[in-house]
Amino acid sequence: MTGARKVQSVLFTCTMNAIRSPMAEALAKHYFGHALYIQSAGVERGTFDPFTAIVLEEAKIHPVEHRPQTLDDIFETEGFNFDLIVTLSEEAHQSALNLTRTSASLVEYWPTPDPSLADGSRDTRLDAYRAVRDILTARIRERLAEGLSSIRA
Repeated sequence: MTGARKVQSVLFTCTMNAIRSPMAEALAKHYFGHALYIQSAGVERGTFDPFTAIVLEEAKIHPVEHRPQTLDDIFETEGFNFDLIVTLSEEAHQSALNLTRTSASLVEYWPTPDPSLADGSRDTRLDAYRAVRDILTARIRERLAEGLSSIRA
């Protein structure tokens, strides 16, 4: 692949950094944390959702104590020196594009449903979280395994 470079750092973003992006961060760290620097952030700061921890633990992934942070927090502490920024909500995608206009970061949009919007019993709601976990697991394993070889230009 001409002009391709290896992915060494990944930022996952969503709206609140409470469900989707911390779930993606935990999954990516589980599979690729030995080879990549991985973080997550939200457009706004939410509160970490306990259902996220439950469905990760079901998959034998123990999320580290997650403290939600914003894209502004990441920019202030680390800059936008990520090779790949994966946005999981439309709002996060627009914010990432605006913040990376002058950076070399590749921004990819992976539209991911918000499981907190699911109605019904506790089991029905947990099923929505499990579905998001499984979608993210498949995408992360495929994309980041590929990214260890190179980043798509």
